[in-house]
Amino acid sequence: MTTTNGAPRHAGASTATLPPTLAGTGGPGHAPADPTSSNPLHRLTPEEIERIGDAFQAIHDEVRADLGERDVTYIRNLITFQRRLAVVSRAMLTASRYPPAWLAGTLGLSVAKVLENMELGHNILHGQWDWMNDPKIHSSTWDWDNVSTAAGWKHSHNVVHHTYTNILGKDKDVGYEVMRVSARQKWYPWFLAQPGLNLFLMAFFEWGVALHDFDYEGIRRGDPEARSAARRELKALGRKAGKQMLKDYVLYPALSGRHWRKTLAANVIANVARNAWANAIIFCGHFPDQSYVFTEAEVAGETRGAWYVRQMLASVNIEGGDAFHLMSGNLSFQIEHHLFPDMPSNRLKEIAPRVKAVCEEYGLPYNSGPFLQQWLMVQRSILRYAFPGGDERPKAEPYVAPPVPEAVVPTVEGVDGPVVAFP
Repeated sequence: MTTTNGAPRHAGASTATLPPTLAGTGGPGHAPADPTSSNPLHRLTPEEIERIGDAFQAIHDEVRADLGERDVTYIRNLITFQRRLAVVSRAMLTASRYPPAWLAGTLGLSVAKVLENMELGHNILHGQWDWMNDPKIHSSTWDWDNVSTAAGWKHSHNVVHHTYTNILGKDKDVGYEVMRVSARQKWYPWFLAQPGLNLFLMAFFEWGVALHDFDYEGIRRGDPEARSAARRELKALGRKAGKQMLKDYVLYPALSGRHWRKTLAANVIANVARNAWANAIIFCGHFPDQSYVFTEAEVAGETRGAWYVRQMLASVNIEGGDAFHLMSGNLSFQIEHHLFPDMPSNRLKEIAPRVKAVCEEYGLPYNSGPFLQQWLMVQRSILRYAFPGGDERPKAEPYVAPPVPEAVVPTVEGVDGPVVAFP
């Protein structure tokens, strides 16, 4: 079965692999059709585009060959930590009549839900850990703490979004079909509501994700296949959402006895906090000013090398410390994740310098910025593009590595001037 954008629908294992070309035929490297475009693809020769692709493919293959025990230990330890944190937090909430216990339980549960969705669920469902051949940590068996079904997410995200990243009319993540986030999108009157809709999506992001895979265009056209698929997906979504709501809003509050209202409030807060955080991280990955948006004409006949370049230009990293990277599911390395969607997330930070080196060699931007700066940039764009018009924002300059400071040699003052202290 296929959707209106031509991507095959899968319900089993993750399909987030590197596609050969959008046309499926290979061919020469491709430059955008618009000769006035500032898109870096325009000035690269076909040979340069393919060399870039070869360089990125080499990074992918080297890491793939190096995966081993330290990676297994990482993911298993993280799963254990996340589950213990969730259990301890819920245990605290059974004593929620005490404000400190309620506060600690709510905070712990929020963190546990973020870790489960971002670093575990998202990445395991990508097939990043399928190489372990562990049936409990595999994209075909894992289900996450989210109302969205795993099968629906794997299709809308792994297949559609990661194949057609930032291509207008193909990538449903560009504004999630309800918002205008680029000047290149056509304006419609309903976009005037998007500032309010944006706030709604922050709080209920998991529901937006759950409904994201439906073929609304096919349903509007009366396509029998689209309507049949929608009925099946609605049934699956109803079962999954029902289980989630029963767990968070009935079962666990009931375990707190007469203090069920406080536990219910804690679960609501934890889910909203997880939704708002996931929304912020994901929006900062593709909607800041630095990211490029493409038309179908610009990527017609796209080769493997051009696919790599487009993924890099369409993605934006978020700067932060190790704890921030973990809580973001390492989507703070959005560029590296989009170049290598099946690479275990714990390896993205270590390959970032090699990706930067390729960018510098070929005069390409490496889009990155602090979290608050990126988030505010996205919010400004959502507000501005709610109205007609709007210009494309300036793009980043080609990446240049910061100069390495010269080493300071310690000296002491001697009779004839300074001498090296430790020769």
